Amino acid sequence: MAPPRSFLWTRRVFLTLLTGFVLLPVYVMVSSSLKPLADVSGKFRWLPSGLTIRPYIDMWSTVPLARYFVNSLIVAGSATVLSVVVAVFSAYAVSRYDFRGKRVFTVTVLSTQMFPGILFLLPLFLLYVNIGNATGIALFGSRGGLILTYLTFSLPFSIWMLIGYLDSVPRDLDEAALVDGCGPLGALFRIVVPAAIPGIVAVAVYAFMTAWGEVLFASVMTNDTTRTLAVGLQGYSTLNDVYWNQIMAASLVVSVPVVAGFLLLQRYLVAGLTAGAVK
Repeated sequence: MAPPRSFLWTRRVFLTLLTGFVLLPVYVMVSSSLKPLADVSGKFRWLPSGLTIRPYIDMWSTVPLARYFVNSLIVAGSATVLSVVVAVFSAYAVSRYDFRGKRVFTVTVLSTQMFPGILFLLPLFLLYVNIGNATGIALFGSRGGLILTYLTFSLPFSIWMLIGYLDSVPRDLDEAALVDGCGPLGALFRIVVPAAIPGIVAVAVYAFMTAWGEVLFASVMTNDTTRTLAVGLQGYSTLNDVYWNQIMAASLVVSVPVVAGFLLLQRYLVAGLTAGAVK
């Protein structure tokens, strides 16, 4: 039975309003990034009087944006790879094997998401400083320390989500691989991992987005050399002026890796999230 016309028109109006609500901030960012600073600092105009690409050129010299970009790629990429590797092994062990404390482990992993991240800021700061003083390993102010910090956020949720996804992969596949001569690791890499690609992609996207846009820990755990993009964008605000057009241009450039990755992997992401959400 076809839905009534009133429902169709209501749906169209609602979706149109929702689309406009979502795209309005994007339009403001794009239009402001193409305006001279004087136009952005003054009264906002929906239709710019003149367009210029100068903000996209000047933003690289106003602050060392390229260095911040490289730092963010290294930190977010490393945190993503480590999260995926550790989560795959941990989730496989919980999903396929019974061991003492299994229930406690899963509940503990999930319960860590209950606490706000700011509670861990001071303990991690003191821990990194004391480790540096005792061993000479510079964790505070380094990329390595920031990567370890982001693992504390992304790993618990990644493990929990992959456990749910691996539970949906039939165990008969593992048993068939073991009968054919594969060991546990062979069954994992040859059978389970290819079947769990959507879940792994969902975990990777989550870990990358968590590390890419994080501000609080990056503002405390980094210095001028290791600063990431999320913190480096504050450099466009000076005592004398705020370069709003360059901030908008840099924000659009910063969003490109996340948006491109999401568009390329969205079908895997949706499949992984829906399968891993229900056990």
